[in-house]
Amino acid sequence: MSSSILRFAPSPNGCLHLGHAYSALATWDAAARLGGTALLRIEDIDTERCKPEFTQAIFEDLRWLGLTWPEPVMHQSQRLDLYMEAADRLLEIGLLYPCFCSRSDIAARATETDPDGAPVYPGTCRHLPPEEQIRRIERGDAVQYRLDVGAAMARVGVLTFTTVMPTVLDRPQVRYARPERWGDVVLQRKDTPTSYTLSVVVDDAAQGITHVTRGRDLDAITDVHVLLQMLLGLPSPTYHFHRLLLDDAGRKLSKSDGAQSLAELRAQGWSSQDVRRAVGF
Repeated sequence: MSSSILRFAPSPNGCLHLGHAYSALATWDAAARLGGTALLRIEDIDTERCKPEFTQAIFEDLRWLGLTWPEPVMHQSQRLDLYMEAADRLLEIGLLYPCFCSRSDIAARATETDPDGAPVYPGTCRHLPPEEQIRRIERGDAVQYRLDVGAAMARVGVLTFTTVMPTVLDRPQVRYARPERWGDVVLQRKDTPTSYTLSVVVDDAAQGITHVTRGRDLDAITDVHVLLQMLLGLPSPTYHFHRLLLDDAGRKLSKSDGAQSLAELRAQGWSSQDVRRAVGF
């Protein structure tokens, strides 16, 4: 039990709100229950939206909540070469291919939606001839790289992973993964050599993460993470999916919808104990 390692991995593209506070406190609580360690990781691969001042604010908010973590803190922006190496391995075994489609192209041709309600990529570029791929890359067309999920599933066969619910101390349960629901997901984006889906798998393995605590909104995408772990020969952690904090309209609290930040609550006179009580800790 003492070897358990968990992580809280926010993106510094805005200020933390009560939903982040709940997720962080849930992670540290789970680590304490397991007699393990909670790590902080900064997922800052989005270089346009992620800012150093938001990273500093994350540190301040978490310390204000009374949380501590081992140093140094991993920053994904410093590990891009490792994500590229992982992508290259998938390319070498024929599971990664270039895609030149825009969002409007995909929306126009898609016939299915993924678990998040977005159009599933219809496979337009999956079988482009190599000479056509090279011609378009050399021409400077915007390109991203997708995982051939069908070929990947044929390679690995039946795919399962382990969850613990409703708490991290409950009896482990085995679940079947169905990554095909997502279609051929993007692993390398047009503006960065990686994606959340690829980098989170590489980093969890690098940090020896044994238990991943994440919101229920990330339940379905875990199927793709487990597939990548199998393809790259990486260990698969045990997963725990915690509840989400919702606004008055029943939507998950989010930065984009203007959820009130912890800094704003602090300025209004909230104490860290007020936050803990508000989110159930």
